[in-house]
Amino acid sequence: MILAGGRGERLGSLTSRLAKPLVFYGGNYRIIDFTLSNCCHSRVNAVGILTQHLSTGLHAYIGDGSAWNLTGRARVLPAERKGTKYRGTADAVYRNMDYIERFSPKHVLILSGDHIYKMNYNDMLAFHVKKNADMTIASIEAPLAEASEYGILSTDGDDRVIEFQEKPRRPKSRLASMGIYIFKWDVLRKRLIEDSHERNSKNDFGHNIIPALLTTPKGVFAYRFHGYWRDVGTVESLWKSNMDLLRNPPRFSVRDDAWDILTAFRPRLPGNVSKNASVRNSVLSGAHSIKGRIERSVLSDSVIVADGAEVLDSIIMPNVYIGPNARIRETIIGPDANIMGGVEIGSDEGTDAYVSDSVCANGVSLVGPGAGIFENVKLQKSSHIPKGLCVEAGKRARPYCGAGTKFVLEGLRS
Repeated sequence: MILAGGRGERLGSLTSRLAKPLVFYGGNYRIIDFTLSNCCHSRVNAVGILTQHLSTGLHAYIGDGSAWNLTGRARVLPAERKGTKYRGTADAVYRNMDYIERFSPKHVLILSGDHIYKMNYNDMLAFHVKKNADMTIASIEAPLAEASEYGILSTDGDDRVIEFQEKPRRPKSRLASMGIYIFKWDVLRKRLIEDSHERNSKNDFGHNIIPALLTTPKGVFAYRFHGYWRDVGTVESLWKSNMDLLRNPPRFSVRDDAWDILTAFRPRLPGNVSKNASVRNSVLSGAHSIKGRIERSVLSDSVIVADGAEVLDSIIMPNVYIGPNARIRETIIGPDANIMGGVEIGSDEGTDAYVSDSVCANGVSLVGPGAGIFENVKLQKSSHIPKGLCVEAGKRARPYCGAGTKFVLEGLRS
């Protein structure tokens, strides 16, 4: 069961009109591609995808699951199917027990649709069965500075979980839950029913289900994962994870003959890099027209970078125009945005009117989908331009009705 209904508010305007699992990553991939690919390669025989927030686009993208070789095995389960919104992660699974029970499973795997990683779930299942656990939690050692952002596990010498803290201010360990669980179905079924009748419950796995199972006879165990994993729940974490693709050697790769990441995206046109352009240590995906300088950056399909423009340490999502002599540093630019000539983003100077500590952090800036930044505007580091906003030098911001598609298609044809 894939939980794919979160709002993703910490990603700012990237998720104002788009479900978080559909946010672009690594060029033309979507975040949910990773969980679906893992299910395909692990040969999971039934996949329920629980959706809620802005679910229409997600349903259209997943379709029949054929892009991930899950035809006949995957089914989208929207909250609307049950009439009301899911109250929490546990409630989402509880209200789809009819789907689970048609398969009469011994074990149920609960996943998130918004993590970047590769995992063979059969290895975790083998550990779960060996321990005869009621529940197994995939876990990873998190940096101490980030530990308070996760559910934290304390274990004994046999990896049995003896204490669980949900996003604690003072973590007692660095062993973090990855939000990947395997349950004995009879145990989970009983606990979900009990939880549904508890008036003050948040109906959440972290707050309610896990703590209640710690004292069962078979208990909860921690499966220690040693591969790459990142929760891309913030602008900074999304940027960092994309930058991990560009390290030498890369910390993570989407290409792997044995475990390739599959996607429903199909590029429209071949790309073009002019002889005067400079591209170093970057990912260029699908159609593009590059005449400027690109370094340590990830570009999606249908991107134009004009003469004299520089894109450094940045992520450019599909259908973006970057005008002549623009300077883009440590920035995520959302789909359909237009950046005109002479614009600077991520500079030490310029206006601080759009600096947003609540969305952006540590110098990473975000330009929302469909935004327009006009000539010679300079934006300081950690700026956030909301979706569809027009920014002009010396004028108040206003809604932008630009034509990103027009810019990009005309540029690619030329």
